[in-house]
Amino acid sequence: MRTERFDLPLCIVVEEPIRGLAIALQRGQAGKATLLPPARNALASVAFELEVTVDGRLLDGRPRLLGPFVQGPPDARFVYLAVGKRAGHVESPWDGRIKVPLGGLGWDQIEELAPKGRLVARIAGQSKKGTPALASVRLLPPGWTAQ
Repeated sequence: MRTERFDLPLCIVVEEPIRGLAIALQRGQAGKATLLPPARNALASVAFELEVTVDGRLLDGRPRLLGPFVQGPPDARFVYLAVGKRAGHVESPWDGRIKVPLGGLGWDQIEELAPKGRLVARIAGQSKKGTPALASVRLLPPGWTAQ
């Protein structure tokens, strides 16, 4: 099992986003944040690639996650995706962020990761009402997977 500090490549895929609605990855804390466009943009999904730093373990044994994309307290880390006006889409009627949880990242997934691979998670781009997914979301099954 790894104990050294290392960078962990991740990919967050937003499934079925609202067409034409801007979504961006937030790097840094509010007020000093920069927004990054998707690495891949298709009709049915957009994908964001990023790296987080794994630096040891939390008290419960989970990986300790750090880095400019990581938000929240150590035991409840997440990544922000900006949506609509917050993503620079001035004409959008929506303005908010999606909190993508990192808590499901575990050592099993990390150990399965091949060299040059990424851990991938998918989220729904829309709520059940057909509006953009905003606030805290759940990962679509099966959660984080090595690819």
